Amino acid sequence: MCSIHQIQWRCWQNKLSQRIRQILRWPEKSVRIVLSLLQNLAANAQVKNLSNEKLIINHVQVNRAQKGRRRTYRAHGRINPFLSSNAHVEIWAAEKDENVKKEANNKVVARQSRKQVAKNRLAIGA
Repeated sequence: MCSIHQIQWRCWQNKLSQRIRQILRWPEKSVRIVLSLLQNLAANAQVKNLSNEKLIINHVQVNRAQKGRRRTYRAHGRINPFLSSNAHVEIWAAEKDENVKKEANNKVVARQSRKQVAKNRLAIGA
């Protein structure tokens, strides 16, 4: 039996030196925000009487939003812009429907062009 330190890790971060691994950062703030959005999604589903077990995320979209403008004060009375990069996040979810067999349609309808449809319309009206 081998210990956890003897296992050959394949992740690129584990191939780096010990010092660099200590410096690496993870996107904790953005992950917290996404988790709060998922909790909000679950709460909204509960209010709408949807089952959380059957809920499936079918759309996620992140769009760039308008920058938040503040100002930072510099030396000698200067002022520079201090912008924040905001985002709009959309998460759509729906309950998974049970599989329903499609009805067998034996009728094959030939597709008509616009001219054929117009001729048929004239023939019916005349």
